[in-house]
Amino acid sequence: MPSTNRLLKRVVLGRALRTDLQHEQALPKRLALPIFASDPLSSVTYATQELLVVLTLGGLAYLYLTPYLAAGVVVLLTVVVLSYRQLVHAYPTGGGDYEVASKNLGRRSGGVVASALLVDYVLTVAVSVSAGVDNIISAAEGLADHRVALALGFVVFLTAMNLRGVKESGKVFAVPTYGFVLGVAVMIGFGLLQAFSGDAPQAESASYTVVPEEGKDELTGLAFVFLALRAFASGCTALTGVEAIANGVPAFRKPKSRNAATTLALMGGIAMSMFVGITAMAIIADVRYSENPAEQLVGFEEGDVQRSVIAQLAAAVFGDGSPGFFYVQVMAASILVLAANTAFNGFPLLGSILAQDRYLPRQLHTRGDRLVYSNGVLLLAVFAGLLIVAFDASVTRLIQLYIIGVFTSFTFGQAGMVRHWNTVLRTGAVTTDRRGAVKRSRAINGLGASLTGLVLVIVTITKFTHGAYLVLIAMPILYAIMRGIHRHYERVAEELEPDDELIPLPSRNHAIVLVSKLHAPTLRALTYARATRPHDLTALTVEVDKDESRALQEAWERRALPVPLTVIHSPYREITRPVLDYVRNLHRSSPRDVVTVFIPEYVVGHWWEQLLHNQSALRLKARLLFQPGVMVTSVAYQLRSSEHRRVQDEADDAGAGAARRGTPD
Repeated sequence: MPSTNRLLKRVVLGRALRTDLQHEQALPKRLALPIFASDPLSSVTYATQELLVVLTLGGLAYLYLTPYLAAGVVVLLTVVVLSYRQLVHAYPTGGGDYEVASKNLGRRSGGVVASALLVDYVLTVAVSVSAGVDNIISAAEGLADHRVALALGFVVFLTAMNLRGVKESGKVFAVPTYGFVLGVAVMIGFGLLQAFSGDAPQAESASYTVVPEEGKDELTGLAFVFLALRAFASGCTALTGVEAIANGVPAFRKPKSRNAATTLALMGGIAMSMFVGITAMAIIADVRYSENPAEQLVGFEEGDVQRSVIAQLAAAVFGDGSPGFFYVQVMAASILVLAANTAFNGFPLLGSILAQDRYLPRQLHTRGDRLVYSNGVLLLAVFAGLLIVAFDASVTRLIQLYIIGVFTSFTFGQAGMVRHWNTVLRTGAVTTDRRGAVKRSRAINGLGASLTGLVLVIVTITKFTHGAYLVLIAMPILYAIMRGIHRHYERVAEELEPDDELIPLPSRNHAIVLVSKLHAPTLRALTYARATRPHDLTALTVEVDKDESRALQEAWERRALPVPLTVIHSPYREITRPVLDYVRNLHRSSPRDVVTVFIPEYVVGHWWEQLLHNQSALRLKARLLFQPGVMVTSVAYQLRSSEHRRVQDEADDAGAGAARRGTPD
């Protein structure tokens, strides 16, 4: 029978996959779309909502700006999608904006992009899951008090699904994604049909009177422009996640670049259509939405739950409590939660590339049982969970931190692509008939860099005092950490590089066996030490109790052991320091010699037994490893409980092997 831990692991993750089966995890376009595009597709559920929140601050008079600002978002999304289609063809290795910026603008620019994307991926999970919980609460208001717990539960679910593998998670997420697109399309189509027939749907908030926020009732000049720009910046959340496909090109089936570009175009077309449709329906249905409904919306009762914009539209079009309403809410909540899956794919992939480039710990480049970067998945889940707890799973509070990172990567990536095309044209790496296409690509990327750079400035200015400053603090800190990690790995690599001279052999090897009692582990360590044939061998013990020390010496003499026993007196009952001093003095007297310290250690079968043994040995070993010219050897002695553990492990390994072969145990 397999152990409980391994059985639980197999239930959650599934059977382990062989490395040579990695190509079977490649994604067709129908699965790549829900995996990599769920974030931008789901953003339409709250992009219009966030735009209305800001305009409502000035009262009803400023809602007329909604269609113009939405048009600006659509133009920007079109340019960004076209720009990234150029990128996936030019850089199909999966580095995305980080690779483009690093190769064309320098390593520092690449580091800025990487820190921006990592922060943005964490925020993507927190915002998407929190928005999904919002829609659940819109349909089941009684769950409002459990907002944070629900959000954390969804993060755990997404983590488990992504640990099972990219392809398997794609199959699970495909149904909600396509179901959401279908539900929104039907809702928009049916709502527009009602409007054209003269029976336009009315939102439940249409009758509310909007009271402008204090000081914003008569905005003119710069104040008016600032409000409009802030609303536009909030609406730009519809662009989040567009870059994920560029980072995930290696996950596609061949031809990878073409499939990624096609998926990118499909995602852009669907996202734009839904965003335009939802915004149009919100205008037709007179939706009112406020960050502080109890203060701004006259008619809103204290203690009521303000439904999301898409929930109000579904209720207006299909009828409150109707099957159509619940279908849209379930699908909206599902895709919002699953939108975090875009980050669960992008973060580990980017983390792996950064680890390979020595900017993050190497563990992030290691694939787990299911051929995914498991450590990256777990790290993302932890940070997203902390954000959810810190901000009470509030979309309105979290959204202020959003999109700065993604527009930073947009701007640097597109600027890098412009330099890439300039290099291609300058070096003559293309034929004459291709120069026109390259120039068009450069123009597209140049326009993309200009627009996203402008939006980045707008977002930074308009959202700075509303929480965006936290991102502007987090990004430099993360950048500094990555630079520090990179310097460490570079320094270690330099030190480990062998020089041309042969390393001289040590003159002699002085062996020391540490002794606490004369028992079987000690005798095994002595026997093993003698078998290595050192130049001299000493048994060393530290006297902290005179009676025990005298008993040890008497037992030593009775056995007539052929190894001298050296006793170090420790008046302050320390063990580690006297041993270190003895070893240092021995090495100092003969710097060209090597000192080998043999440490007898018990091997136990249970974790709780480990707490009862070998703590002093572990501390001593850790200190000895820092001593130059000193080698440390652990001599294992297996207790009976370890034999039970060995048999259990062998049975587990046999069962795992049978599972991988698809045969019964």
